[in-house]
Amino acid sequence: MRDLLLGRVPKDYDVATDATPPQVMEIFPETYAVGAQFGVVLVPAPERVFSISAEGASKANAVEVATFRSDIGYSDGRHPDEVRFSKTPQEDVARRDFTLNGMLLDPVSGDVLDFVGGQEDLRLRIVRTIGDPETRFGEDKLRMLRAVRFAARFQYEIEPSTFAAIQNLAEQIRVVSRERVRDELTRMLTEGHGRRAFRLLDESGLLRQVLPEISAMKGVEQPPEFHPEGDVFVHTLLLLDHLPQPCPMTLAWGALLHDVGKPPTFRIAERIRFDGHVDVGVKMAEAICTRLRFSNDETEQILALVDNHMRFADAMRMKESTLKKFLRLYRFEEHLALHRADCLSSNRNLGAYEFVKRKQEETRPEDIRPAPLVNGDDLIAAGHLPGPKFREILNAVEDAQLEGRLPSRDAALEFVRREFPA
Repeated sequence: MRDLLLGRVPKDYDVATDATPPQVMEIFPETYAVGAQFGVVLVPAPERVFSISAEGASKANAVEVATFRSDIGYSDGRHPDEVRFSKTPQEDVARRDFTLNGMLLDPVSGDVLDFVGGQEDLRLRIVRTIGDPETRFGEDKLRMLRAVRFAARFQYEIEPSTFAAIQNLAEQIRVVSRERVRDELTRMLTEGHGRRAFRLLDESGLLRQVLPEISAMKGVEQPPEFHPEGDVFVHTLLLLDHLPQPCPMTLAWGALLHDVGKPPTFRIAERIRFDGHVDVGVKMAEAICTRLRFSNDETEQILALVDNHMRFADAMRMKESTLKKFLRLYRFEEHLALHRADCLSSNRNLGAYEFVKRKQEETRPEDIRPAPLVNGDDLIAAGHLPGPKFREILNAVEDAQLEGRLPSRDAALEFVRREFPA
């Protein structure tokens, strides 16, 4: 209902009813009782789901049908200890999280059923819990992160007593599973309002609980000639504003963590320095990805973004072979997007970005990753014994090939005989 009132296209439609799960399953035999104990049944949707308006047409594999209920007790801070089915929508919405999520639509009359003041809070642009905020957050601690995400996404304010409750209970976010925290943070980073989300996380006290490494960036000065915008925290949050939309999850996290190694490597010599911050940052980012249980593939790409973000500074001085190897990094477009955002949130010098982008556009894929001219069998035939030397020779041949000095296999074999006599 919230999205319809805001003029947005809903991602899906959920149904609330006084019918119990057995009654729903009797009406729709082909159902998925994914949460019947909580009154939730998935009903397979037809190929084209009905729409409230022409603009709101939606397709879905299933519609979630939930029985009106009230929840009793949340001893684990997530699931109700007991569910009691009810007959009224008023009782059902009273257990929900925020007023903007507590409105219903009568599909027959088309009337908005608003028992919690959700329409007024939409008008006031406020995120407010339904009922006592500490009670709502005590039921499910993740709601504190959701309050921040909704406020950032819609550019709303968090109602004062709701925000105060988050500040009071922020430490309790630690009981939430790391996967749920990760997913909520990912949504904040990829929905287009990451800077505001992380400002709210910081002000609410949640940031130092879920990502103390990012909180540690506050107050860490940077050389003003390179970073006139301010400290590492200011720079990182500004960078989030310059990410492309839609933003890949790995790029968003790579952007957040690209300078995570700066606080522990900060020192002042002749000027402010962060010696080794990339290597330190890769190790810290790996620990964060492990803690938040990212997949191996996701972790690998996030670490690659952190590891390579400083290489653009040397791009104009790279040998042709080095530049082409750089361009063939997996999902290079993410590296390029991170560098652009990094520049726009600091000195705004896009010279290296424009140079690399032009090279990428001018260079054919087969020139970036050409078929090898020689292989191990060729080296054995030339009299070399298998061993570590093989890799050195093959790398040298590849570099010469990438630089255009070896136009053919015969030229490559001659190069091996001349430069690496057996």
